[in-house]
Amino acid sequence: MNKYQLFLFLLMACFVVHPGEAQIWKKVKRKVERKVEEKADEKIDEIFEEKNEEGESEETTPTEEEGSEEPSGSNNEEEVNESTSSKEVVINSKFDFVPGDELLFFDDFSNDFIGDFPSKWNTNGGGEVVTFDDGEDKWLEMLSGYRTFYIPDLAELPEEYTIEFDFKTYGMDRGTSSTARLMVYLADEGNFVYGHNHVKVIIPLVQYIADGVRISNYGPKFDTKINNEVKADIRDEVLAEPHISIAVNKQRFRLWVNQKKYIDVPRLLPKESIMNYVKFNITNTKDGKERIFLRNVKIAKGGLDLRKQLIAEGKVSTNGILFNSGSAVIQAQSYGIIRQISQVLKQDKAMQLNIIGHTDSDGTEESNLTLSGKRAAAVKKALIDIYGIPADRMTTEGKGESEPVADNDNDDGKAKNRRVEFVKM
Repeated sequence: MNKYQLFLFLLMACFVVHPGEAQIWKKVKRKVERKVEEKADEKIDEIFEEKNEEGESEETTPTEEEGSEEPSGSNNEEEVNESTSSKEVVINSKFDFVPGDELLFFDDFSNDFIGDFPSKWNTNGGGEVVTFDDGEDKWLEMLSGYRTFYIPDLAELPEEYTIEFDFKTYGMDRGTSSTARLMVYLADEGNFVYGHNHVKVIIPLVQYIADGVRISNYGPKFDTKINNEVKADIRDEVLAEPHISIAVNKQRFRLWVNQKKYIDVPRLLPKESIMNYVKFNITNTKDGKERIFLRNVKIAKGGLDLRKQLIAEGKVSTNGILFNSGSAVIQAQSYGIIRQISQVLKQDKAMQLNIIGHTDSDGTEESNLTLSGKRAAAVKKALIDIYGIPADRMTTEGKGESEPVADNDNDDGKAKNRRVEFVKM
């Protein structure tokens, strides 16, 4: 027992706490415990510093699950650094999320006024569309409450679908014992309740400890009852506008934070499809300080294996390869699809592909034509640099806004028109 632990023991032993003073001593205990932890961390840091001075590495060799970094352009399929826009993103080529290809719902709040509640959502609480500083991106600020739900206007869900969204936090730090969390429900009821039968995933926003991701189901329709917490430390991601991906394939449920998968339960949902509603909920935030914002909510039918379609039909089209607005920079969450395409090309070494980019009608025809060509070329480059596909097996072209598959007068249609095609030559 070190001197700090001894101090804690003596402190708690010297007092008989009156019930009315219990809360005070709990706070004292937490404060002393934090001091003990801080001293322990300092000691660990000193040990690592001593080892580094002796020439020993601070980090051990990564496990297969963690991957290992390779220089940009490497053909290694474990993990490759890909420079994008203002920050470097680690692309894990094992990332296997494939977004659905038939859009059911999309909202980036671009058609809503600042200060209004978004028109394509319902709630029993409140909230409003906001921007940050001089930025143009709009976010929905959600209010905290155990029974405050945010429900997108959405028709019945299919057996196979994906959910994606970004969230931003404000006021989160490690100096508070907040237990704030973001919850996503799949429920059999569309009103403002948990649902007689429901699935719930809890994404921890807490900063003072590394809290786990929790997954559970509840209701008489579930053959297998699940209520589990998966060990995770996503504190840094919480502060950096993470992208959440969820895939539902009949009974199977998977969840990724950025490109790392945390949940993969084969039989979480009931056999019959009754989870027809998606609901968002925020709880336990510190009033007046911690705030949560949501944007780019996309729900799409599908999320199936594109490899089989490309092999069988010689053609596949997807709007799941996403780019930064107005640019040809591929967003990191898109590499699950690109990886699948690379696997087909490696299996069939005689196959050659034409990669075709399409845009919506925003901007001029000339600029969209140029942009679509650059985006197709960016996909080709990723297949070359990250997955080692020979350049001479692929061609590219851009068709701009000339071949829409949906109406460009609304957000859903525009999202469907922004797509990439792979056509066997």
